[in-house]
Formats: sequence, structure tokens, C-alpha cells
Amino acid sequence: MKKLIAPVLTLALAAGLYLAQAAAPDVKPLRVLIVAGGCCHDYEKQQAILKEGIESRLNAVVDVAFNPDKTTKATFEIYKAKDWAKDFDVIIHDECSADVTDPAYVANILDAHKAGVPALNLHCAMHSYRWGNFKEPVTPGADNAGWYDYIGLQSTGHGPQSPIDITFTDAAHPITKGLQNWTTINEELYNNVQVLGAKPLASGKQMQMPRVKKGEKADPNAKATEANAIIAWTHEYGPNKTRIFSTTIGHNNDTVADARYLTLLTRALLWTTGKLAEDGTPAVGYAK
Repeated sequence: MKKLIAPVLTLALAAGLYLAQAAAPDVKPLRVLIVAGGCCHDYEKQQAILKEGIESRLNAVVDVAFNPDKTTKATFEIYKAKDWAKDFDVIIHDECSADVTDPAYVANILDAHKAGVPALNLHCAMHSYRWGNFKEPVTPGADNAGWYDYIGLQSTGHGPQSPIDITFTDAAHPITKGLQNWTTINEELYNNVQVLGAKPLASGKQMQMPRVKKGEKADPNAKATEANAIIAWTHEYGPNKTRIFSTTIGHNNDTVADARYLTLLTRALLWTTGKLAEDGTPAVGYAK
């Protein structure tokens, strides 16, 4: 009798596994769009790093809208269509278009997110689509506040590049649960002019030396000062409370390629699309 128990258990387990797999619905890959290009960054390489990093970690298909224009006036053909986001589950804004100031163009981007398409905003996306007296706190709902209202935080500049100590201030959030604090290579710490509904996930501390103007010598007696800012956060945008995630980290290619950075982004992709469990694990069918 004992000799029969093992084979019977094996058959039962196999049958249970088969039934569970048969009952599991087909999981379609997440459709992700990266919009990348503009001033001041190596977007040609970074969009490829992001695509490979996401597709190697998640059940996802990543498309890229890349503009090689390296100015602050880079625009993107895809945004000209009213239904530009219809084929995608989530958008990654990785553009640097500070001097694109056409309200109608920007409104068309934002309309997709108001309608419910979630998004991630990386680094210089925070310094895009701004006009008027944007260095002063904008008034929510004002003509020049649209992009900041969407992001949930107003940032206007950064200090010199040096390492940033990252602390996950909300370690209980599904995006950050279990992630370890870390220190970046040389990066830019973006300022926080005002919070417009953002819920902070992580803060950054950076020791900043005084800037030296071109042609001038650095003061040998100068001392670094400490700067602190929110560097990652979530936000709910518009009437549909669309999920938005943003991080100001990501200037240099080595940072974008860092496994810790890519883990943060893939967690955020899953959270914005409702595919991340409370314990920080992907929904069934979305992990690789």
C-alpha cells in the first residue's frame, strides 16, 4: 500500500498543476511606450537601456518614440494625433523639452492621462513644457501649471553633479517595499519648488560644492552644503485619478542601467497599471 502512495501523490500534484495552468487566463504583455529625446542627455542610448531592462524583467512589449533632436525644442510626431496613446497601457515620458511652450500641443499630451492612461516621468521630463514665470510657485490650474499639476510636484532646476544618498521614506508602499537605500554615482538633485499632490516615496541628500563660472578658479576654501529633495513620488491625476509615478534620478547612462534603478521603474510600471501586489510582487503572468 505504501508503495502506491508516492505515485498517487505525484499524479495528484501533476493533475492539480495542469488544472491550475488550464484555468489561468491568458496574460497579454503590457504595452509600454517610451517617449525619449531632447536636450542634455544621451537619449539614444538610454531609450535602448530602458527597453532592454524592462523587457528582460517584465512580460512587456516596449515601443519607442525617439527624436534625435538634442535641443530644448524637441517635439514628437506621435503627440500630434488626438488618440496618440490608444495602443498603450502606460507611457514613459523621458523627454527634455523645456522650450516647447505650445499650450495646445501640451494639452493633447495631458488629455490622454486625464482620460486614464498611466505614466512614468523620468528626470528631465520634470523640466519640460514650462512657460511664463515658472521659476516661481505656479498656481494650480493656471495656464502655466498644466504639466506641474499632472506631475504633482514643481521642480525648476538642479545643483552640480555629485552622488545622491537615496532613502526610501515610504518603505511600506508596494513600489518600494523591500528596496534598499543606496547612493548613486554623480547625479543631479532636482529642487522641489512646491508639492502639488505628490506622495513622496524617496528623498535624496546631496553635498553640493559651489558652482564655478567658466573661466574662473574654484575657491580652495569652499565648503560643500547639504541639499535635500523628494526624488521619487506617486500622484493621482485628473478626474479618473490616473496613477502617475515620477523620479528625478536618471541623468547618466550608468544610473539608468543600474539594476536598482530599473527595479524601481519596473515596480512603478506594474503599480501604475494595477499589476503590483501590496507586497511588491508582480501579478501572475507579468514577471520574468
